[in-house]
Amino acid sequence: MEGGATLATPLSTQSTQATTPKDDMMTKQGEFPPGWDEERVERVLAHYDSQTEAEAVAEDEAAYEHPGQTFMEVPHQLVPAVVELLAKKSG
Repeated sequence: MEGGATLATPLSTQSTQATTPKDDMMTKQGEFPPGWDEERVERVLAHYDSQTEAEAVAEDEAAYEHPGQTFMEVPHQLVPAVVELLAKKSG
């Protein structure tokens, strides 16, 4: 449901099984973004779960040297406008 709304579920039908953050995200979202599927998500999770801290730092640092990309700090309140602008430009 959008806007953070949830449906009330009677206690007798609620699951007592623990969920992972990924499960919670998929329950809320309901589907994968275009170009993504469960296999791709699992590959990405496996990649980051298997990284050492040094490998993660090296990957982050390498991203700053990628040609054709610019990193900048954006105030939180402007992020939605920037995301919308990027979506229009790439779409």
